[in-house]
Amino acid sequence: MAEQQAPRATTNRSTTPGSDTFKDFISSRWADRSEPTPSPREQAVYAAARRSRLSAQRPGERLVVPAGSTKVRSNDCDYPFRAHSAFSHLTGWGSDTVPGSVLVLEPVADGHEATLYFRPSAGRDSDEFYANPEIGEFWTGPRPSLAQVGADLGLATRDLAELDAVVASSDERTRLVREADDALTRRFDDVHAVVAETSGGASPVDLVAEGDAFARDLSELRLVKDEYEIAQVRQAVAATGRGFSDVIDDLDAVLAHPRGERLVEGTFNRRARADGNTVGYDTIAAAGDHACVLHWTRNDGPVRDGDLILLDAGIELESLYTADITRTLPVSGRFSDVQRLVYDAVLDAADAAFAVVRPGIRFREIHATAMRVIAERTAEWGFLPVSAEESLQPDHQYHRRYMVHGTSHHLGLDVHDCAAARRDLYLDGVLEPGMVFTIEPGLYFQPDDLTVPEEFRGIGVRIEDDIVVTADGAENLSVGIPRTASDVEAWVARG
Repeated sequence: MAEQQAPRATTNRSTTPGSDTFKDFISSRWADRSEPTPSPREQAVYAAARRSRLSAQRPGERLVVPAGSTKVRSNDCDYPFRAHSAFSHLTGWGSDTVPGSVLVLEPVADGHEATLYFRPSAGRDSDEFYANPEIGEFWTGPRPSLAQVGADLGLATRDLAELDAVVASSDERTRLVREADDALTRRFDDVHAVVAETSGGASPVDLVAEGDAFARDLSELRLVKDEYEIAQVRQAVAATGRGFSDVIDDLDAVLAHPRGERLVEGTFNRRARADGNTVGYDTIAAAGDHACVLHWTRNDGPVRDGDLILLDAGIELESLYTADITRTLPVSGRFSDVQRLVYDAVLDAADAAFAVVRPGIRFREIHATAMRVIAERTAEWGFLPVSAEESLQPDHQYHRRYMVHGTSHHLGLDVHDCAAARRDLYLDGVLEPGMVFTIEPGLYFQPDDLTVPEEFRGIGVRIEDDIVVTADGAENLSVGIPRTASDVEAWVARG
């Protein structure tokens, strides 16, 4: 592979010196760097076990899992890089992943040999060092050596330039995570096209289908978390709880600002950067009737005395595992009677759903249990044209007007983890110890909804907790973050 150029570094505004005198000067008189060999990080042994499970599922196939590359935000500015979740799951490399890295599992007689290809640190005698704003050390910081990463992750490592040989020798046994790195996918497809033309290899349609099946297997590999992953989610939940408390502590400033929702978002994000890598997803800071918009991420409205604010947020750790918590707070410190009525109904739905969680039930039973409570409460309040039992029938579902979303999703490296898993292993799947997911019922009465009394309109409440299935039941990982109406009121009052 030729030395990577910087296609977005335009010459029309470049002032980088190019004389031989300058090149000689900038490449000389640098102190030697010590390169201590690190001990393997904690997750390395777990990543190796995951690779072994994948190897057993796909014998004889070459498996290619890219980390992905940086993505353009605007012009020559990129979004912060985040490695593809399957790559991090199988390598243990998290927020410190070098962009463009690729994991290759090469089939051998007794399984697979894993090799991590990445771009190591460039020498100070290279132009890249100072003149490449995309990957040069002067611009983006030093990269680790092959030896350092190999020791850190417990993996064989090679220079990314050597990946050319892997691409060139690709055949019908190669399986690629196609959506992780578009440019790399095109390179593999070009090779496959030549093979197909000359020897009748896989068609483009077959390549896409095989890639989808591979992505499915990688997604399903994460359905049951190991002890390291559960510990990481637990830490992410604890950090998220601190972020929520920070928001409560900042409520005076939030109420005083014309875009108080932005201050809520900023306060939480500050904690995310201090205690983790970043937020696991765009924070929802929805005050007043904005709480009725399920994914309100504009966060540009005021927060007024008497409002409820629905805060749906999670901190992602350096390992890339994230929490996903929602609490609905009365910013004045007290729920009104109607607000509390709605809040308690949502809490009842959450508690009922949690109570059924145990190994052996089907995932969809959690949602069904929460929906029964939602149907019963909205029928009791007279909002439904039929009884709760009638509304629960598949061809009715009147109560879903007030909660159109699902109750649970898997959680881990992605906030909506394992999304490519098959329905019979996800929604219709049987719970196993080690599965981690959310329980998040809600009630949302739109400000213009004429099916409910005026005093209910504009109230949105969601309560979301992170759950792990245990050998004989379940643990609510976020139970320590206040969640009953009285505890929430006391929490806000303390702040």
